[in-house]
Amino acid sequence: MLRKRQGSDPKNRMSGTARGGLRGSMNGFVSRVTNRIDRKGRVSIPAPFRQVLARDGFEGLYCYPSIDMEAVDCGGNLLLAEIERNLARYAPFSEDHDLLSTAFYGSSDRLTIDSEGRIGLTPALLDITGITTEVTFVGQGYKFQIWEPSRFAAYELTARERARALRRSSRPAPQPEGGA
Repeated sequence: MLRKRQGSDPKNRMSGTARGGLRGSMNGFVSRVTNRIDRKGRVSIPAPFRQVLARDGFEGLYCYPSIDMEAVDCGGNLLLAEIERNLARYAPFSEDHDLLSTAFYGSSDRLTIDSEGRIGLTPALLDITGITTEVTFVGQGYKFQIWEPSRFAAYELTARERARALRRSSRPAPQPEGGA
């Protein structure tokens, strides 16, 4: 028997659109899934991720090598909107704008998703990530990442440690009892 999680009634949540897209909502890419690459070099995108892409209205899958990690950033219109929002902070034709544009657009690929929800990663993306036989898909809200599983496992440990430290440093200082 499936139990409804407390507080998960969709009537009690604002829609993603009401809050400015998928930012802060549970309509984005969430979870982690590892799938095998088939003999033809294709891998199946997890069904929940395909559902997000379908709602997003993007045809295919937009991918580029992550700037900071040995992973591939992927998504659709929401990812492209975030990239544009970030680039808008820089003057057009400035060196910083051009550098970021090259990283986000010049190194990108638009992959086709077949009728069974599979993609074929390009040789360049496979080389950057070290992917050979399996792929780990990692949801990150407005985008997801594709990793070689053991590299993601190592990254996840570091990410958890750093997230824990960030959370501790952002907590308000305890107030002394009895007032100021």
